[in-house]
Amino acid sequence: MNLQSLKNQVRAGSIDTVIVAFPDTLGRLMGKRFRAEFFLESVLRHGTHCCNYLLTVNMEMEPQDGFRVANWDAGFGDFAVRPELATVRPIPWQPGSALVLGDYTKNDGSLVAEVPRSVLKSQMQRLDAMGLECLCASELEFYLFNQTYDSAFAGGYRDLRPSSNYRIDYHITQPAQDEPLMRAIRNQMTAAEIPIENSKGEWSRGQHEVNFVCTNPIQMADRHVVFKSGVKELAHQHGKCVTFMAKFAPGEAGNSCHLHMSLWRRGENVFVKEDCPPQRHRRSQKRNPAGAPSFGSQLFRQFLGGLMKYSPELCLFFAPTINSYKRFQPGSWAPTRMAWARDNRTVGFRVVGENHSFRIENRMPGADANPYLAFAAMLAAGLAGVEENLDCGDEYHGNAYVDTRLPRLPASLKDAADLFDRSKLARRVFGDAVVDFYVHHARLEHQAFADAVTDWEKARYFERI
Repeated sequence: MNLQSLKNQVRAGSIDTVIVAFPDTLGRLMGKRFRAEFFLESVLRHGTHCCNYLLTVNMEMEPQDGFRVANWDAGFGDFAVRPELATVRPIPWQPGSALVLGDYTKNDGSLVAEVPRSVLKSQMQRLDAMGLECLCASELEFYLFNQTYDSAFAGGYRDLRPSSNYRIDYHITQPAQDEPLMRAIRNQMTAAEIPIENSKGEWSRGQHEVNFVCTNPIQMADRHVVFKSGVKELAHQHGKCVTFMAKFAPGEAGNSCHLHMSLWRRGENVFVKEDCPPQRHRRSQKRNPAGAPSFGSQLFRQFLGGLMKYSPELCLFFAPTINSYKRFQPGSWAPTRMAWARDNRTVGFRVVGENHSFRIENRMPGADANPYLAFAAMLAAGLAGVEENLDCGDEYHGNAYVDTRLPRLPASLKDAADLFDRSKLARRVFGDAVVDFYVHHARLEHQAFADAVTDWEKARYFERI
């Protein structure tokens, strides 16, 4: 959908509402619903405003202290939301509605650096400066339950009933009972200009996976956040609920968000072939091993080398919640250690595809990841590898879960926040304001969890201590 199409449909009466939204730090859509005529008359030219407290809230929408970008002392004023018309799309599961995403901007029109969409745009500028383009896609997994959000909430999210009675990974028959919803997801998302490749049953009971058609990082992240919001709405319409938690329950597989990425120049996948002179960039003293790389282009090995070196210290952008780190369990299909290999699902970076489809699959993020930040971190690490002429080292062979020689991923949100805080790369490519902002969010979330009294504690200590 473009602007002229929107105007035509508003004039014809088929669209009466335009949602203007921006993704917050947690990847949730925030914004307003406008009468379509007012959007065209006013918002299109002047944008809209939202209280900047939205940058400081936690999952409970409570404004938190200690942020420079917005705070009580400054009165929690407004930031502008500037619609980006390239993102306008129909929302078929909300009849009569269209949606446009916007950038959060200051009064002078400049982007608010801490906003996730701005963070990703800054890394895409680095990519562009190197004369490169990126194709990427995310996979999203979620659990589907045979109850509503209201009933799940009323029951304290206990005794949830997955939509299947046994594991349905690649099954055709058992997931067919979920087809009224899954078909609606595939077809209505595609109608919303979020093209879907396929859906399939996943490893655990009631677990499904959806794969997106690849595109550039900002467009992929935009599609991703609209998809998550839309799936929840469609599930509600079908009397069901879903969760994108990274780890829904002990003993069950986590929900992953694998990120696929390749770099391109003039229509060629440069992970496979580099037919253009290398870009001038800062190089470290480290050089690639003697002789031509045995697998992938030099740029591929540099980019993957950056991912191998820097992903642990950028893990906060791949795993942003307390729950994220409970997904990193041996034998769980989620990685626990840093290694790369071809078509090996025990490592953090799985290399797949051939020729134009040759790419890196990052298996670290869970479905709770904010896609803007996750893609930004992946670009930041990989491009640093290109700038520093790093090499990815030898391909790993074997079961990475049991190989104690390999470096481990951060064990907790606190550990990840500390690594991110100390990361020279993060401060160089994202800026101090962005790093301090997300570290503060993470430490507040860690403290909130540390202060909570859990069901596990009550069951363990209530009577017997």
